[in-house]
Amino acid sequence: MRPDGKARRGRLEIRRDRIALCVMSASHDRPGSRPFEAAQRLLEGAGLRATRQRLQLARLLFDGRDRHLTAELLAEEAAAQGATLSLATIYNALHAFAGAGLLREVAVDGTRTWFDTHTAPHHHFVDPSGRPLDIPAGAVEIAAFPSAPEGLAIASVEIVVRLREA
Repeated sequence: MRPDGKARRGRLEIRRDRIALCVMSASHDRPGSRPFEAAQRLLEGAGLRATRQRLQLARLLFDGRDRHLTAELLAEEAAAQGATLSLATIYNALHAFAGAGLLREVAVDGTRTWFDTHTAPHHHFVDPSGRPLDIPAGAVEIAAFPSAPEGLAIASVEIVVRLREA
């Protein structure tokens, strides 16, 4: 990445395309390809080492669905698929994926970290159990915005709408 960050932003766009084009298929890999080939291309394209653990998690995460999950939920999915991964390994991989732009961290509360496979800017509902849900694109309109303090610029805005039982 260049000091001005431009190369990284460009790579993020490429990575998003790769997520959509390379990994998002029912079988994950093209017929006749090596197992985990699409996941390996995705990780390497994001500048990450394609370790066995990351490959296993990438195949679970990037299956074509936009979803929200915690390390604990992903650990349950991995175990159901026969993978034996420690929770620390899963947390490390999720943070590496987020750092590379493959996932977004969603701040819901201070007790759990949620990760979102939908990396484009968007807003969230939070249901009574604390689980984030995507707000449909275009459903939120911001009429006015405060100015950033001197010397600072607004990097992003994420609205979280907390829900309760009706």
